[in-house]
Amino acid sequence: MNLNLVEHKEITESLITLRDYIRWGSSEFHRQKLTFGHGFNRALDEAVYLVLHALSLPIDWAESYFDTRLTETEREQVLNLLMKRIYSRKPAAYLTNEAWFCGLPFYVDERVLVPRSPIAELINNQFEPWLDATGVDNVLDLCTGSGCIAIACQYAFPDAQVSASDLSADAIEVATRNCKKHGLEQTLELYESDLFENIPAQKFDLIVSNPPYVDAQDMADLTDEFKAEPEMGLAAGQDGLEIVDRMLIQAVDYLSDHGLLVVEVGNSQQAMMEKYSNLPLSWIEFENGGGGVFCITAEELKHNSDRV
Repeated sequence: MNLNLVEHKEITESLITLRDYIRWGSSEFHRQKLTFGHGFNRALDEAVYLVLHALSLPIDWAESYFDTRLTETEREQVLNLLMKRIYSRKPAAYLTNEAWFCGLPFYVDERVLVPRSPIAELINNQFEPWLDATGVDNVLDLCTGSGCIAIACQYAFPDAQVSASDLSADAIEVATRNCKKHGLEQTLELYESDLFENIPAQKFDLIVSNPPYVDAQDMADLTDEFKAEPEMGLAAGQDGLEIVDRMLIQAVDYLSDHGLLVVEVGNSQQAMMEKYSNLPLSWIEFENGGGGVFCITAEELKHNSDRV
């Protein structure tokens, strides 16, 4: 969809209020068959977010103000951002360099996945009832990407030592930026590491991970919005489990006796259940939607190490 100058002018002259642009953006997103799922599941929600962002308004701006008239300059700003979403087919978070996770703001760009894991619900509940929050002194986030899970865990467990690792040097740069954004650059440890490879030998009470888990077939079927994300953060071999396979083998050496491993495998849940049918994996049900996340205790891993 390409607008010429006449069409552009017609739109900005006919659309006057915030609500006008939200309605128009939502309609065009549907008409142009955009894909959602990077923080927003509906065209309407994403249109609201982009319109407010273009006007430097907070995401919780009261709807009672949606009928406010916009200046000509503001209308141009809003339309340009909405059209950029349509032209580029990039997730909204890449256009605004902003994503929200656990109610916290994070910087994001094309070097990392857009935060959207259901693990956020677990963090908000301090991983209870799966874990005794009072016994969490050391936390590790594997495949941290933007650092959102690690940083949210630091908020959830303020007295714990939180560490995070990622194989991507680019991701570590983004995570470092987010640590500084949240004032955690002196406390949260970041490692450029292939899983546990460069992490000093130690024991963690909680290891949490949202690793690459997209299988070959799903990778081939990705829409443009998902293709805009780094392949390194998505692709995980034929069955989507090549990262998790190694993680299960290595994690037992890094978990404390009462430790817990929590891993998201998304659409590869069925493959995981079939491949590791002999492991006592607990699949977590979420009140706020989402799935494909399992947990297993250190004790369960040790007792079933021959099945990994």
